[in-house]
Amino acid sequence: MRISIEEARSLLERVMQRQGHTADEAEIIADHLMDSELRGLRQGGLARALSISERLARPGSTRSPMNIEHETSLSARLDGGDQVGYLVGRRATEIALDKVKAHGIAIVAAHNTWYTGMLSYYAEMAVAAGKVCMIASNATAWVAPHGATEGRFGTNPMCFAFPSEGTPVIWDIGTSIIIHADAMLARRLGQSLAPGVAFNAQGQPTTDPGEALSGALMPWGGAKGAGLGLVVQLLGILAGSTVIPQDLSRFGFLIVMVDPGLLSPGVDFQAQVAEYVKWVQSAHPIDPQQPVRMPFERSARDRARRLQEGVVDVPDTIHASLLKLAA
Repeated sequence: MRISIEEARSLLERVMQRQGHTADEAEIIADHLMDSELRGLRQGGLARALSISERLARPGSTRSPMNIEHETSLSARLDGGDQVGYLVGRRATEIALDKVKAHGIAIVAAHNTWYTGMLSYYAEMAVAAGKVCMIASNATAWVAPHGATEGRFGTNPMCFAFPSEGTPVIWDIGTSIIIHADAMLARRLGQSLAPGVAFNAQGQPTTDPGEALSGALMPWGGAKGAGLGLVVQLLGILAGSTVIPQDLSRFGFLIVMVDPGLLSPGVDFQAQVAEYVKWVQSAHPIDPQQPVRMPFERSARDRARRLQEGVVDVPDTIHASLLKLAA
């Protein structure tokens, strides 16, 4: 069904408040989820609110205030208090922005969190301030190493972002072929997964999302993608996550932010990025109907289009479940 963006946002905020979040917290979470929905990443949009609610409903699930455990002029380590990562990642990014504006460089770690969402959401905060950033977040062991069938690291997104005169260059990828949220959404909608993306608990390839969720996902890019996943897992440990990934808890989030002027004072770095983007896009395409595009370009375009349309498409079953949670 189609509902207005305003209605969808309001619904998400009501659901999050029913789960014990304040109005301000609910607004932050809803903004992140709506941004995912508007960009066409449905698995991380409205449907993710159901997964958040299920996690918060677990017996013994308790939240505490976020707390800075250790801090220097250039760094900070944040205990997320078992709060959802949309809140913790945003707070870590805000701390990094404060420090980079004062000193030109910042590194901020956060741990004791889960579901950090789209790293590009935080990257947009950085590039809007003219900063370059690198972000990594590890997760539950849903993904098998290359050559194995059991999970040993998370879907482990990593993100690099560069400000530009036009659309920023933001490369945000998970290090598995599909992410955990893809399998969750497919199970909710009664859909099958594509072949070659997951194993069941017996180590056999499967297209059943339920079997995949109790088995393991495959890494993106074979050994190279698995290597990136391994690196992100270790960066998450550096940020304070547990060494052995826990089930939807104690993720690690690491953000490094740099002011381009720290290395090249007086240079218009954004103009240089724009110049390079234009050159990349001038490359002769394999298909003339498919011109070369930069990372994040499609995402930004789809978001602008949906904002203009003012509506989003939501599967009936997802909408009904959200209404029930909000009631």
